[in-house]
Amino acid sequence: MTIITDRFNINTKGFTDIIDITSQITDLTKKHDIKNANAHIYVIGSTASITTLEYEPGLIKDLPEALEKIAPVNKEYHHDQTWQDGNGYAHIRSAMIGTSENIPIVDGALFLGTWQQIVLVDFDNKPRTRTILVQFLF
Repeated sequence: MTIITDRFNINTKGFTDIIDITSQITDLTKKHDIKNANAHIYVIGSTASITTLEYEPGLIKDLPEALEKIAPVNKEYHHDQTWQDGNGYAHIRSAMIGTSENIPIVDGALFLGTWQQIVLVDFDNKPRTRTILVQFLF
């Protein structure tokens, strides 16, 4: 098995900031001339996630609203009692969605649905610079 590893940084606003990173992954696929492989996309950190969704204004509002019902920002978390950093909700949200995705590459293109994009979601309670690690496995 061959593995090619690359990375890039994204500046975020935090507070469930959703950023389409599909073009960056496509650019890396072209940079490394990947034809048929698996792209493993991973965000370093425990308060952010990588997932796929239709990147459109409605879902950009719907996802944070749904997550607010499950892991509200203004709830007291045991994590916050331990660290006093106020981002317990961000850890819960990241754990639920996950920090990575695997996307097949077929004939040089990400094998995504018509309305499917790869997104970084930063849940932390402050702006961050996130490092995205991409490994191509073939």
